[in-house]
Amino acid sequence: MQHIGTRIADVRETLGLTQTDLAKKIKTTQSAIARIEAGRQNVSADMLKRISKALGKNLITLSPGTVNVRIGGGKKLTGTIETNTSKNGAVGLLCASLLNKGTTTLHRMPRIEEVHRIIEVLESIGVKVEWKGTTVTITPPKKFELQKIDKVAAMRTRSIVMFIGPLMHHLKSFSLPQSGGCKLGSRTVKPHFFALEHFGVDIKATEDSFVVKTVPRPAGEIILYESGDTVTENALFAAAGRPETTIIKYATANYMVQEVCNFLCQLGVKIEGYGTTTLKVTGVKDIDQDVEYTLSEDPTDSMFFLAAAIVTNSSITITRCPIEFLELELLKLEKMGFKCKKSKPYLSHNGATKLVDITTKPSKLVALHEKIHPAVYPGLNMDNLPFFAVIATQAAGQTLIHDWVYEKRAIYFTELDKLGADTVL
Repeated sequence: MQHIGTRIADVRETLGLTQTDLAKKIKTTQSAIARIEAGRQNVSADMLKRISKALGKNLITLSPGTVNVRIGGGKKLTGTIETNTSKNGAVGLLCASLLNKGTTTLHRMPRIEEVHRIIEVLESIGVKVEWKGTTVTITPPKKFELQKIDKVAAMRTRSIVMFIGPLMHHLKSFSLPQSGGCKLGSRTVKPHFFALEHFGVDIKATEDSFVVKTVPRPAGEIILYESGDTVTENALFAAAGRPETTIIKYATANYMVQEVCNFLCQLGVKIEGYGTTTLKVTGVKDIDQDVEYTLSEDPTDSMFFLAAAIVTNSSITITRCPIEFLELELLKLEKMGFKCKKSKPYLSHNGATKLVDITTKPSKLVALHEKIHPAVYPGLNMDNLPFFAVIATQAAGQTLIHDWVYEKRAIYFTELDKLGADTVL
């Protein structure tokens, strides 16, 4: 029901309808629409038909038996495709908006599951969120109501731990549901706790909750226990609301962290060193600004299309590729024999991220002698590693891929054997 509800919300918001508008069209209540869109109410076939008619779009097709996806392969790709904006950047900015007592407007917001989950949580604690096309306007409440938090939505995303950094500036004590999210491997939240304790935040993890108590204090200089992207963002949120200067060492400089830094600077926070592993942050007490920001592009999305072009031996153009976060991937591909043409760099709408257009060319690939493995930026992006498994099927010779970050993800590589690959774990 959650997927159907999200689909209904997407179509409704694209048409510029409120929940009340849709409720009137199908002769029901706004609260019923809210429950349907949140996946908390069963929907009959008749109700789906009425909603589909009101929205002018078939929301679901019913068929007997299992529904599978049939892919007709063996064809060349042609044309031009634009890189989408970043999911990880979007999540970071949605969390960062909690710092701001003013109105935050985010343009080019991707309409994806993770974004909808975060927004469901925001709305449940009193935040007003309005969609208009791909623009999201976020207005905070005078008082956050954490006791009303949507536990189901919160438990379905690991990003909920990133609420602690912003909310510590508004509440002396609160609790958040324990996060769930993807199951690619064992990831601990302890590095978040270790970073935030420098700011006077005490976090206890119970069986199903994070219990947070704050006695704010200057952090001075902190060393991150783990150079993680979300850990760095949480430390940035904590430092951004403090009027003194904080030094954050062993930070990551990955694309979503730089996105958050760009946004925080628009809120008046001073940040030196972003793009490096040491950040000097001078925060602002009681941030209260009406601000607009446009999201930048997702390097993982660009990499997806690069992989699609390579495995189909096609010539396509991928526009708006964030080149600074793809340089190592492209270098390794070029050493494998991949050929492409890059345009001159230009800036994203955020005024900071460098973009290029990449035109791929049919290429004969040879396996690298060295292993391919991910690393913290500026290493090969951890989310881009699986694409190399697919690309390796087109390279002559044996490719060694070491996926040390997610101990369970490599299991999925063996699915390629069903298509004729030879994978050894």
